[in-house]
Amino acid sequence: MSKRAAVIGGGPAGLMAAEVLLARGVGVDIYDAMPSLGRKFLMAGKSGLNLTHTEPTEAFLARYAEARARLEPALSAFDAEAIRDWAAALGIETFTGSSGRLFPVDFKAAPLLRAWLHRLRGQGAVIHARYKWRGWTTDGALSFDTPQGETLVRADATVLALGGGSWSRLGSDAAWVETLTAEGIAIAPLKPANCGFDVDWTPVFQERFAGAPVKSVRLSHAGQSVTGEFVTTETGIEGGAVYALSAALRESIATDGHAILTLDLHPDRSEARLAADLSAPRGSRSMATHIKRKTGLTGVKAGLLRECLDADAFTGPARLAAGIKALPLRLTATRPLDEAISSAGGIPFAALDEHFMLRERPGLFCAGEMLDWEAPTGGYLFSACFATGRAAGAGAADWLTTQTG
Repeated sequence: MSKRAAVIGGGPAGLMAAEVLLARGVGVDIYDAMPSLGRKFLMAGKSGLNLTHTEPTEAFLARYAEARARLEPALSAFDAEAIRDWAAALGIETFTGSSGRLFPVDFKAAPLLRAWLHRLRGQGAVIHARYKWRGWTTDGALSFDTPQGETLVRADATVLALGGGSWSRLGSDAAWVETLTAEGIAIAPLKPANCGFDVDWTPVFQERFAGAPVKSVRLSHAGQSVTGEFVTTETGIEGGAVYALSAALRESIATDGHAILTLDLHPDRSEARLAADLSAPRGSRSMATHIKRKTGLTGVKAGLLRECLDADAFTGPARLAAGIKALPLRLTATRPLDEAISSAGGIPFAALDEHFMLRERPGLFCAGEMLDWEAPTGGYLFSACFATGRAAGAGAADWLTTQTG
């Protein structure tokens, strides 16, 4: 009798696991709590569906920080070239942008997901929507809440790919944490990653600049710097440049109760040049007009200067230039986990063997954002979900070949 695996979670990690299992001749049932699969994948596609990054291998792997050693074999086995070929086999043409990121040519997730699910069904996958996993019965059956009530399922192997704790409305509600903890599996607490941060804006700044984009800036914290842009919100800041530093900022807040993010509002002009420009006589012009004419800083950037510097900083060109080049923005808290792009924490790699199987529960494999790793946006999140899904699927298939009966 052929073996059958349950893949719980219909996001990219789960679908990759299913794909590998099917290719190895294992029957697959895919279970998802939502009415349709891949909802977070589709949401991510609204910003362009960045599938991976094509930067040099060493730089790419470094994005995974402490988790690099455990992720490297899986990432190397399904690298950017493999992802491009995989998409092409689904009929999805891709291109590499100037930043090195790999996108579908139409920037859309829906066509890729449709083609992927169509192929999986054609290979024999059976998809069960609105199946909410609740754990195991005392005799080891998988228990699901379904529209028909509790449904019990027996599988020869199980792959969990239930996501992290962000965007719960799309299915990643982290309910699995309690389930696995009850089974004696230690879980690293989930924390927001690629997240926004709170700032105690003054009412005047909040009213005038909430929602304003801050472009062409350099952000620095704890020895790390990134050039890009972010957005000021009613509660603080968010955006790509902030997300790139979010792990270090989050840890500083956890340790010190706050974090100082240093902004260079004019990265293309030196401090000495700014000081010289600002030293020009301003006559009867207001300071705001003088700054605008001599530095080009207006709008939200000028507002940030007023928000973050004391009045004395505006009395001398050198001090003002120094403030423009190293503006201290005090962050007081991370935004809630559910608002984050992704989450850190989860199942520690120490709890898994090299095939992504839980050491304490043979036949149970885990993949994707459930695992304790984090990475910045830019294709790194999808890459690791794809790669760990494939590795877990291969691990499950290999394990099944060792089982008799």
